[in-house]
Amino acid sequence: MNNGQIVLSQLLNFLPMRRFQTCVNRYGGNIRIRNFSCRDQFVTMFFAQLAFRESPRGIEASLNYSPISLYHMGFRCHKISRNTLAKANENRNWKIYADFANILIAMARKLYANEPILPELDSTVYALDSTTIDLYLSIFP
Repeated sequence: MNNGQIVLSQLLNFLPMRRFQTCVNRYGGNIRIRNFSCRDQFVTMFFAQLAFRESPRGIEASLNYSPISLYHMGFRCHKISRNTLAKANENRNWKIYADFANILIAMARKLYANEPILPELDSTVYALDSTTIDLYLSIFP
């Protein structure tokens, strides 16, 4: 029998969620939101990244497999639906998550400031999204 926290919840404890809430408040991310807050969206996408889930259907199936444990994983909502997730990803301001990513990058820089990760690099290294964008030759010659 497990008496400890779920792994996702343990990982979320390392993140400065108060600073995330500051980013949400700066851009009005939770205005007129009833159930699926920006925090729930972030936790959902955090889970999807860790569990290698790429589609809303896969995310929904994984999270709703045991709805009782959603609260223990760090969610404040009772159920995750594909439609709600898709609308949140489409309509929420991306600047919330960009600002929070900058906060996390600053934290990582402080942690590894004195450790030579790659000594041959003299400048800052950034991680970029490697999402494939399909372009059609008929539209983009």
